[in-house]
Amino acid sequence: MALKKGLGRGLDALLEGYEPGKNQTSLQEISVYDIDTNPDQPRKSFDEEKLKELAASIENHGIVQPLILYRQGDRYTIVAGERRFRAARLAGLKVVPAVITDREAQELQEVSLIENLQREDLNPVEEAAAIRFLMVEHNLTQEEVSARIGKSRPAVTNALRLLALPPQVQTMLKEGTLSAGHGKMLAGLNDPELVVKLADRAVKEGWSVRQMEEAVRLRDLPRKKPQPKKDPQVRRTASLLRNRLKAKVAIEGDQDKGKIVISYFSRDDLLNICDAILGQED
Repeated sequence: MALKKGLGRGLDALLEGYEPGKNQTSLQEISVYDIDTNPDQPRKSFDEEKLKELAASIENHGIVQPLILYRQGDRYTIVAGERRFRAARLAGLKVVPAVITDREAQELQEVSLIENLQREDLNPVEEAAAIRFLMVEHNLTQEEVSARIGKSRPAVTNALRLLALPPQVQTMLKEGTLSAGHGKMLAGLNDPELVVKLADRAVKEGWSVRQMEEAVRLRDLPRKKPQPKKDPQVRRTASLLRNRLKAKVAIEGDQDKGKIVISYFSRDDLLNICDAILGQED
């Protein structure tokens, strides 16, 4: 596509030559009944309360920034401005100000997606789906997508990894009960069952991203089967060892017989544990 270099500008590229208050002749008043939403719009859900707030603002001040529409026969498809369009209908407007563009459909689709990724408050799964759509439908690499939407390559990679999470965990990300940071930690696991259990526990207990990171590192899950209560002295000893060694410690047995299990997950962990134990010889 010859104009690809300009796509990263998003809405600005489509509004070239338009200045509010000066270029009113470039605007058209389009009936809301002649406008269709874009099926490839990455945002699939809209906050009703925020739409009502925007509708109230539109009732008082009108639509400050015009919609960008693409004409298809007798109808128009939204390229940018679906929130404004929905709020305008909620406010009872019959017509909305719009700039009509004649760019090719494929190019408009790309501009629309980039515009949403740059400016809209998408949830992490919607953002990841939009990035993947750009890559697949427009034959873009992660580097090219990164340059267009103004995000780093690692950010694009981490976003795409969220799409591999189990559906119920993706739902938590969509609803905001888990953040993209939580999802990033979970995406590093290859066990879907473990991922769901950790996600459920994180939501119930209100884990921070740091707590999720630690749980993923230690694979620390509630036990599947109830275990017999341990001797209070044994539990206290295990707790003291955990604090002393800064590691996961389990004592299996009682005060008379059993074994101590110390877990480590890296070479550094092992060295730190050895230092903590051997240092007592001084």
